[in-house]
Amino acid sequence: MAAVMSVRGGWSVVSTVLRSRWLPALAGAAVLAVLAFRLGTGPFVAGLRAVTGWSLAAAVGIALITTACSAWRWTMVSRRLGAELQLRHAVAMYYRAQFLNTTLPCGVLGDVHRGVRHGQAAGDVSRGLRAVVYERLAGQAVQLLLTAAVLVAMPSPLPTAVRFGLAACASCLLTAAAVAFWLRRRAHAPGLVRTWSNVAAASVVVVAGYTTMFVLASRVAGVQISTSQLLPLAMLVLAAMSLPMNVGGWGPREGMAAWVFGLAGVGSSVGLTTATVYGVMTIVSCAPGGIVLLAGWLRKGGAWRPRRRWSGSAGRPRWATLAQPKGGISG
Repeated sequence: MAAVMSVRGGWSVVSTVLRSRWLPALAGAAVLAVLAFRLGTGPFVAGLRAVTGWSLAAAVGIALITTACSAWRWTMVSRRLGAELQLRHAVAMYYRAQFLNTTLPCGVLGDVHRGVRHGQAAGDVSRGLRAVVYERLAGQAVQLLLTAAVLVAMPSPLPTAVRFGLAACASCLLTAAAVAFWLRRRAHAPGLVRTWSNVAAASVVVVAGYTTMFVLASRVAGVQISTSQLLPLAMLVLAAMSLPMNVGGWGPREGMAAWVFGLAGVGSSVGLTTATVYGVMTIVSCAPGGIVLLAGWLRKGGAWRPRRRWSGSAGRPRWATLAQPKGGISG
């Protein structure tokens, strides 16, 4: 009987963990733990030591371009959904979201935060969240398309079967997403083609910026292969970054880098070192978001308070009636 109760208790703990919101972060931590066990801590330390001041300055400059394009993409999607958003506010909120994504588990909490805050300002939280979801999905769809094109068209040290297999998977996912969106949003709606053409163009610039930063990180880490051979590896690593199973952006990125660099004959340790350099560059490039977050917190007097727009409970939305937390994200 005691054994049965012990088994039930253990299964209860496992079930609780599986339903936990921390499961994605645990998955990312598990990837990092496996890498540290198999490759040691040397590649991580080498990546930290390889970072230079000029590489961090370049990362900040690249991030300025990618963040501005991402914010512009967000404003177009929001306007399409009927939730107006000024570009200067979008840039500040996007920087803040990136900072939260790189400092909090799961890697998407910053995006949830900007969606909720925009929705509250627009009077419709659901619409604000949908704008963020559509904006992020559009960017990832373009990234998958470019990844598939690079894997097929450019020379790569990866085996041919792996290249075409990954390209086929990316194409299938992109096709399914495009068909679903076409049926959902009625692609014949006036102005939709122009809006999503602009969104696609902005997404191409964003992906190009992230890829440039990864190539720069690889050179800082000492990777010697040509840029044409490095691009397919970079695109695969960047695609893995979109998985919401990480700890502040760390986890799948390092795992994919170690795998594809090892598969290409460059070395798993070199791939992990490159991913570490890229991770540090990403954190520094998102630092302006911390300034935005701090400025908003100070503007509110150092305390989190919901905006009071109603004098009574009548007509008040449900989120405004919840108990006020003792501390939280502001700005």
